[in-house]
Parts: sequence; C-alpha cells; structure tokens
Amino acid sequence: MKNRFYFIIAAVAVLFSSCKKDNYDAPAADFTGRIVYKGEPINVQYGQVNFELWQSGFGNYSALNVNVSQDGSYSAKLFDGDYKLVFSPNQGPFLWKKNAAGRQDTVAVNINGGKTMDIEVMPYYMIRGATLTAAAGKVNGFCKLEKIITDLNAKDIERVSLYINKTQFVDGGNNLAFQDLGGADLADLNNLNMSVSIPAIVPAQNYIFARIGVKIAGVDDMIFTPVAKISF
Repeated sequence: MKNRFYFIIAAVAVLFSSCKKDNYDAPAADFTGRIVYKGEPINVQYGQVNFELWQSGFGNYSALNVNVSQDGSYSAKLFDGDYKLVFSPNQGPFLWKKNAAGRQDTVAVNINGGKTMDIEVMPYYMIRGATLTAAAGKVNGFCKLEKIITDLNAKDIERVSLYINKTQFVDGGNNLAFQDLGGADLADLNNLNMSVSIPAIVPAQNYIFARIGVKIAGVDDMIFTPVAKISF
C-alpha cells in the first residue's frame, strides 16, 4: 500500500510537470528582413539557403535554422532575448565575414517584441539589367553580370541558366524547360542572351514564370533574378 501511494504521488508530479511545459507561451516575436548586398535583395533557390540563430542560457545550446525565401526575405518567430546570427560555410552564393581566427563571424541580434533587419553579404556576382519577355512561343532572357569579389576569393562562372515554370517556384529543380550557357561560352558578361520554348501546359494557362540563375564554380547555391510572371 505504501509503495502504491508513492507511485500515485510520482505520477501526479509527472502529470503536473507535463502540464506546466504544455502551458508555456509560444514564441511571439517576429524577426524579419532580407539578405542584401548594398540594399539590393539576394534572390536564391527556395528552401536551399538558411542561416543559424544561437541562443545560450536554455540548457540545450543548439542552432535554430531560418530559411531564406526565393526573394531573399526571411521570417522567424522567436522568444525575446539575445541571439548570435551566422551563416555556415558554403551557405548561399556569397561570402560571409570571418573573425580574426578565420572562422565564420557572428552578428549579435537582440529581440524584444520583434525586429526587422537586413543582413548584408558579399555576393560573388550580381545580375544586372535583366529582362524577360515572351514572343512567338518562347521566353527570351537578357542580362549582364557584375563580378563583385575580385580578390583571392574570386570564382569563375560555371553556367548561366534561363528557367521557366508554370508556378512561381522557378529553379533548377522546379522548371518546365531551361537553357544553359556554359562558362566557357560567356564571351561578354555585358551581353548574355537566352531563349526557351514554352512547352504545352496542362491544364492550359496563358502565362509562365521565369528567371535567370547564375551557378558559380565551386558554390552549390545559385543567385537569381526575381521571379517574373510573363503573359503570352
């Protein structure tokens, strides 16, 4: 009987503790912004680029991963507090600053009721003057490329690609058709032209989504133009 009494007390304690955990408030502070270069958003592939937020003082010290959207924006729900923001090596089509020891540096972020912050990065290239139009059953793309990193960290271009898709998610893994220009074929970075035939779309629609992407040699993530909706 005595052992049974202690068992009941222990069970009640566990149940009470569980209820307390379940009653904790959910994170309510909005942390939003964009990944930018000199104020211009860095467009990337959906679901492929993220950064980490680290917060100490809560037992298990681990990273919260925040995904970057196609248009370079991000959004996360957080608890108020102090965080450290960092991009892991090889994340994104850009370089992230390093500390004196040569490791990825961190940025202090204080969240108190919400915060909007643009995160400045250094891209290898920027796509300039892009145009995307439709004519005679094709999507035609034009752009120029500006090489931003020109020191020992500079990299060559592996390819430039024009992608089209029936939805607004447009990239190498989400497309109806594409055209690649290999790096060896890029004679003039100020005059790049591409063209893709629009295939039959089921169910039929009179518009397509398109954008141009640049694959940098040795870098997994591509940089893109904004997604454009083109009627035809």
